[in-house]
Amino acid sequence: MQPTSPYIQDVSSADFQQAVLQKSHEVPVVVDFWAEWCGPCKTLGPTLEELTAEGGGAFVLAKVDVDSNQELAAQFNVQGIPTVIGFRNGVPVDQFTGALPENAISEWLGNLLPSEIDIVVDQARDAAIAGNLETAERLFRAVLEEQPDHLDAGTGLAALLMASDRQDEALQLLDRLPETAEVGRLRSAARLRASGASDLTEITQRLEAAPEDDRIRIELALAQAGRADYEPALEQLMDVIRSGGSSKEDARVAVIDIFDVLGDGHPLTTTYRRQLASALF
Repeated sequence: MQPTSPYIQDVSSADFQQAVLQKSHEVPVVVDFWAEWCGPCKTLGPTLEELTAEGGGAFVLAKVDVDSNQELAAQFNVQGIPTVIGFRNGVPVDQFTGALPENAISEWLGNLLPSEIDIVVDQARDAAIAGNLETAERLFRAVLEEQPDHLDAGTGLAALLMASDRQDEALQLLDRLPETAEVGRLRSAARLRASGASDLTEITQRLEAAPEDDRIRIELALAQAGRADYEPALEQLMDVIRSGGSSKEDARVAVIDIFDVLGDGHPLTTTYRRQLASALF
């Protein structure tokens, strides 16, 4: 099968990363796993190619010959052909197997392609990258007025709010969104940034006057973390946890917040996660 449109490409293991995974960050990519000997593939293939050409670049079609690329078929658990998988933002988001009729394929493609709201979110992201923060905020808010729990618009706006030191507003927004790892990470970062506005000298003086007060020790640790001074903050919090007092749980939550902000791969996360496990159990 030869490509009949600039939006159709034969893809192999060698260029799958670039042609499919990377490309899908720009535009949805439809991957058709097919074989020359497959009868239904010969029915489905021309229909997909025709719809791709009609789409005019709204998505691209990547055709993978399973006989020549068995490792790709195995990687994506292709157990029958034709199998069609839609990719967006580097990950598979939907698929079907078999030669569906054209109207069913068109409906499937309609669900895969970005909606009008998704397009506005992309415009907001582009504005933020270009430094047009007021425009980005206006676009994100417009999406959230129409769909209050839109995850991408919500997290995008929360990040803008945090960057302009509106942590309380960011936290209120994040509490209205579906719980995901990104929402949790942003919430942790917002809490720490809010604490970073505290007067470090004043907190230190209060702790010197009452060195056994775990509440002040946690307050100091949060202020340090809010200034990205994470290691001293973690040391303070671990001291509170090891003491086993009534503030132990609050200190544990603060430690987890710092882990969320640093990420699993950060050396401090690795080191203090071991210490936390030892202290708790």
